[in-house]
Amino acid sequence: MKDSPEQQPLKCLIVDDEQIAIKGIANHISKLDFLTVNATCSSALEARGILENQSIDLMFLDINMPYLSGIDFLKSLDEAPLTILTTAYSEYALEGYQLNVVDYLLKPISFQRFFQAVTKAAHIFRTQLLLQNNGIEETTREMYIRQGDAFTQISWKDILYVEGMQNYLKLHFKSKTLIIHQTMTSLEEILPQSAFFRIHKSFLVNLSHIDSIAKGRVFINGKELPVSALRREELLQTVVYKNLISK
Repeated sequence: MKDSPEQQPLKCLIVDDEQIAIKGIANHISKLDFLTVNATCSSALEARGILENQSIDLMFLDINMPYLSGIDFLKSLDEAPLTILTTAYSEYALEGYQLNVVDYLLKPISFQRFFQAVTKAAHIFRTQLLLQNNGIEETTREMYIRQGDAFTQISWKDILYVEGMQNYLKLHFKSKTLIIHQTMTSLEEILPQSAFFRIHKSFLVNLSHIDSIAKGRVFINGKELPVSALRREELLQTVVYKNLISK
């Protein structure tokens, strides 16, 4: 009996103009049974052809490549697979996360960081399959929230951050705040995990709206939010690049 789609390994594409980098990622993949290398190439132009002709679940995309950068290539795709950016430079991290990439890996890539990134990718992939099998598209921007006896349509992309207040939540937008009776955990499971990060037991933030991070605080739209000590390192690895950190 064939494995169901959620049990099959994720089909990976490695895009990098350095063969040593391709071999390094492929070597990491070979250690994991939930990933498999379907194709490799050395340019974004080659990658486009592969994506048009093959089913790819997860793409490892180098940013600094000739002719067309990984960032520009990603922007050009109408439907991109789950993507993990790889580069030797850190200055593109925030732009990458605004494109909803799964993770951002700095070269040389340790297996520990690689495993952390691909585990996150696998979880997102399985969740997307589950949602699709139940007739829900995770990429849909609109969602409905309940307020009393009424339901209000919102776009999750417009949520700046979510604040937990005992038995209810505050959804903060640029020009309004909505209050819903829901647990943080249940809302976190509904929102795209590639777009939101739990910085504290009481705060869930939209990564694309982070203005800066400094001294254990996240700044969004003029608001200062605390980052728990347990989440700070992962947040820094996930979101921040060196120009945003206050020394």
